[in-house]
Amino acid sequence: MRRSGIIEKKVAQGISNPQGPRLLTLKAAAEFLGLTVWGMREAVWRGDIPVVRFPGGRKQFIDRMDLEHFIQSNKTIVR
Repeated sequence: MRRSGIIEKKVAQGISNPQGPRLLTLKAAAEFLGLTVWGMREAVWRGDIPVVRFPGGRKQFIDRMDLEHFIQSNKTIVR
């Protein structure tokens, strides 16, 4: 059996996430909400949006579900 040297990309079977990852970076979360990165940081510092940190890690992630909750809780009707 001869190998051609071409690496085939393996695809996970039965696993798909059409919405993308659940945890977003601050930058991705800011883009999701239409904010600047600094605007996102200020929302986190105010306690409006919680962050996820892995033990021993410094990087902060935002849960997509928290962003959805933030959007729902800040909806208003303008008259």
